[in-house]
Amino acid sequence: MNGRRFESRNSRIEFQGKEIVLLRPITFMNMSGKSIKDCADFFGIKTEDILIIHDDLDLQVGRIKLVRQGGAGGHRGVLSIIEHLGSIKFPRIKIGIGRPRFEETTEDYVLSPFYKDEKDTIERVTHVAVLACKLFISEGVESAMNLINCQNLENKEVLS
Repeated sequence: MNGRRFESRNSRIEFQGKEIVLLRPITFMNMSGKSIKDCADFFGIKTEDILIIHDDLDLQVGRIKLVRQGGAGGHRGVLSIIEHLGSIKFPRIKIGIGRPRFEETTEDYVLSPFYKDEKDTIERVTHVAVLACKLFISEGVESAMNLINCQNLENKEVLS
């Protein structure tokens, strides 16, 4: 299935013998929970098996953090997911985007491209985020957390 069901761009793949659904809601961010809930219900996916990847203003650029569960922390997209799933018990990969440097509003900042001097760091973060997803699938959330959460990619410490 490659398509636009569940108000999303989505695809089903197989990874290490497991069927995986990749989903990117095409709704406004603060309504993304409905897309995720509809998909999870359709495929019978348990909440704790849903891995959410999102930006985090409170983590500096170059930081990536995998967490087992938690509140929204002011993130409207995560709040929507919590409201629709009726639970905070889903793992997340938080990708640090830091705070605005040049007096732009937070809304403008999160919707703008990264600053030019952050491009290399973001490329490394993307690589590690993919690794985190693979570890989550193959070894579980605890193992993935142990390997990923020590990374500071701004300082070029990268797992291979």
